[in-house]
Amino acid sequence: MLILLTYDVATGTADGRKRLQRVAKKCIAYGQRVQNSVFECNLDWGQFLKLQEELKRIIDAEEDSLRFYNLGNAYQEKIIHLGAKPSIDLQGGLIL
Repeated sequence: MLILLTYDVATGTADGRKRLQRVAKKCIAYGQRVQNSVFECNLDWGQFLKLQEELKRIIDAEEDSLRFYNLGNAYQEKIIHLGAKPSIDLQGGLIL
């Protein structure tokens, strides 16, 4: 299923900037960045729950926020992209 993940991390302190880096690094491990604080992640249910738990341990719930949008398995019909930086095909093959 495709999950659209967005985050807002308070960066007014050194700790906040560290949290921002840690959140971004964790998101990169699970999906592709499509905007500065927006990731598309193609996950199964177990991976989705694991990602949520890992991010909950990083953020400060009093200052930061995470949003998860479940676009499901038929997500291709739910996404319209205009402009630069086309996304990769999350279902396609990966060439290394």
